[in-house]
Amino acid sequence: MKVIALLPMKGNSERVPGKNIRDFNGKPLFFHVLGTLTASNYIDQIIINTDSDQFAEMALAHSSKVKIHKRPQEICGDFVSMNDVINYDIDNSDGMHYLQTHSTNPLLRVSTIDNAIEAYENLPSHFDSLFSVTRHQTRLFWEDGSPINHNPQELIRTQDLPPVFEENSNFFIFSRESFKKAGNKRIGLHPKMFEVNKIEAVDIDDENDFLIAEALQKLNILQSIDK
Repeated sequence: MKVIALLPMKGNSERVPGKNIRDFNGKPLFFHVLGTLTASNYIDQIIINTDSDQFAEMALAHSSKVKIHKRPQEICGDFVSMNDVINYDIDNSDGMHYLQTHSTNPLLRVSTIDNAIEAYENLPSHFDSLFSVTRHQTRLFWEDGSPINHNPQELIRTQDLPPVFEENSNFFIFSRESFKKAGNKRIGLHPKMFEVNKIEAVDIDDENDFLIAEALQKLNILQSIDK
């Protein structure tokens, strides 16, 4: 199966200024996930939708798989839905299957991407898409203090609690057809969850996330887990 990867990047970043090209263990942050996508056995093109000429030039020089979509004004800004950006990319490409990820997932590995695409390719017919999640088995509460996933009167071990899963935004895999049928949404009408290791799933939203992710990569934590 051949898949088109979608890697959207805004020139502006509010919470971590200059995030996408900030040095992350010796190279710009977005080079890490771009390298992962480039090395995948299944991804034959990487569409970078951006409003930054600098990002476009850097990406084209870094990977031969890159194609640039210059972001039109109508989908620029901090409040534009990612699904609107994806819709533009789908309408301006000829692929059948897509994987969308973010520059803020620097610890994501090639093997995970390839395993997820293989899982997507072999989905039972009642599933139409796949998205990455992180497992949590801990006591969770609503804002008013009421329990979400446990009975406070029965203090069972956290490892015995029913797991809950967080959409971690590492990646979404879908077809052109499932996206359109779901009303232009990357998570289809009948999605399958794909669990990703908590450390690998670290997503950079703020300065603390950046420092944590950089430290984890520097320590080769994921390599240690695999052994």
